[in-house]
Amino acid sequence: MKIVSGNSNAPLARDIAKYLNVSLVEATIKKFPDKEIFVEIQENVRGEDVFVIQSTSFPANDHVMELLITIDALKRGSAKRIAAIMPYYGYARQDRKSGPRTPISAKLVANLLMVAGADRALMVDLHAGQIQGFFDIPTDNLFAAPVFIDDIKKRFSDKDSVIVSPDVGGVVRARAIAKRVDCDLAIIDKRREKASVSEVVNIIGEVSDKNCILIDDICDTAGTLTNAAKALKNKNAKSVFAYITHGVLSNPAIERINDSPIDKMIITDSILARDDVKKSSKIEQLSIAPLIGEAIGRITENKSVSSLFA
Repeated sequence: MKIVSGNSNAPLARDIAKYLNVSLVEATIKKFPDKEIFVEIQENVRGEDVFVIQSTSFPANDHVMELLITIDALKRGSAKRIAAIMPYYGYARQDRKSGPRTPISAKLVANLLMVAGADRALMVDLHAGQIQGFFDIPTDNLFAAPVFIDDIKKRFSDKDSVIVSPDVGGVVRARAIAKRVDCDLAIIDKRREKASVSEVVNIIGEVSDKNCILIDDICDTAGTLTNAAKALKNKNAKSVFAYITHGVLSNPAIERINDSPIDKMIITDSILARDDVKKSSKIEQLSIAPLIGEAIGRITENKSVSSLFA
């Protein structure tokens, strides 16, 4: 087994390697003056299973190209099997035609990975499960739920808590967690007039005098999340916590979160945290390195990955 890290999230790659008790492969990934990307693998990978750790987060296009070129370098270096490990799969929100003459970019990225030479793909909390069907290679979609469930059980009593889905689309994810922590479920009904702009219309379920725990996969500009928190507080919620797998946190997300009634927002380290994220007193990070490391170990040993979530 060999593990290669891209530049998008080196700390997570190091933590995964530490969990597996292996060293990261020495590799040079840099840019020429004209910003073309160059990759050189500085260890022998012939006949090895190689796992490339690379979230395709901001700057997404650079990180996608890094991943593709790294896979190509490994393929030409005679690696036996190459797995693209993408804790955060960029372009996942473009998983269907949203209007006439629009792309399905999530499918395009899948095609690029396969053409580059990836033999396997692994992601965490895909925005849409059907993206797995865009790949013609084995693809695993890991869930951050076990990491969140452990933290929720430590922080809250099931008697005074309620799991909240910030929209109808996230009900399945929220319900699964509510069942595991033995909490009630509430749903926020919202309307989205255009991208990154949403309005809360109604709250389905009892939230008064409850610790409300919002569950979602991605937080980008934090408009949906902060609007949901305000609506919950207006319904006399005792507190509002948010558990988000992928903290994209584009501007003005941090400002919105800091100024919102959210008591605490917990994200994973699927995306490398910027300095302003680290400095926010309202944001905490949980590590998914053990989760990904365990999955990689099972893949190498040809064991079940799905049993991680049984």
